[in-house]
Amino acid sequence: MKPYNCLVVLGPTASGKTRLACQLAGLLNGEIISADSRQVYRRLDIGTGKDLEEYAINGKHIPYHLIDVIEPGGQFYLHQFIDGMRQAFDSIRTKQHLPIICGGTGLYLDTLRKDFSLTQIKENAALRQKLDLLSKEELLERISTYPKEYTAQIDLSSKKRMIRGIEIAEHFSETGTEIKSTELPYKPYYLGIDPGIDARRQRISERLNKRLNEGLIEEVQHLLDTGITHERLQLFGLEYKFVSHYLQQRITREELFTQLQTAIFQFAKRQMTWFRKMEKEGVGIHWINSEFDMQDFAAHFKSQISFE
Repeated sequence: MKPYNCLVVLGPTASGKTRLACQLAGLLNGEIISADSRQVYRRLDIGTGKDLEEYAINGKHIPYHLIDVIEPGGQFYLHQFIDGMRQAFDSIRTKQHLPIICGGTGLYLDTLRKDFSLTQIKENAALRQKLDLLSKEELLERISTYPKEYTAQIDLSSKKRMIRGIEIAEHFSETGTEIKSTELPYKPYYLGIDPGIDARRQRISERLNKRLNEGLIEEVQHLLDTGITHERLQLFGLEYKFVSHYLQQRITREELFTQLQTAIFQFAKRQMTWFRKMEKEGVGIHWINSEFDMQDFAAHFKSQISFE
């Protein structure tokens, strides 16, 4: 069996990822790297489920990374996550500790196995406007005019992806540079938590009630008081979007709960769809159930960890 150099704990929202990841970190001398697109923002605590109290295991603090790294008024881009992930990964392994990536943001998890360096090429609005008028057949013809090394990466499944591929090919044609793929250092073992639809919905409902009773509305109001706009809150989605609506008196307290609960149900379903897509693409996710023995897993997994 190949050696692994990191562990991934994934699952839908409210599945207990953070607790499991921290407990495993305590057993495996690990540190947590958050793969959550909202936990990078400071003062978004209750709504994003940072649950920082979970990082204390038997009196020991579990170090974490990519949490609270930017103010909520700023923007955190994918390339910043990629850079932060690599820096945290290298730092943790230098100490002979185990990187444990924990989160449910599928795009962030994909950076462990996909090279996203091409995503940093800027959009060409003028070119896009012209290409959008073409049919798929005409786009294919346009693609054939570029050197093959510039078009090998193009996904032909939709016009949108073909246009983006042409945009990238055009960039490299104009600059005369080569497309270079980045070798990724990650060899992850994937643990997945799926409590099932009924249990998942019950956990979501219970957690939402708890958050509303323990200061979620006050957290959002504080963000507004410190200069974060309602428009910005919409971009954070879910809890921040619906509490913003409530504070603007667009919905009642009862509607806040029911609408937000439904939105989180739908979000969890989308997360599971992403994880199933990962499996179809060849990722082996080891789904665990209530019989999962952490002590036994940790004892066996230690022999499969590589620090080379």
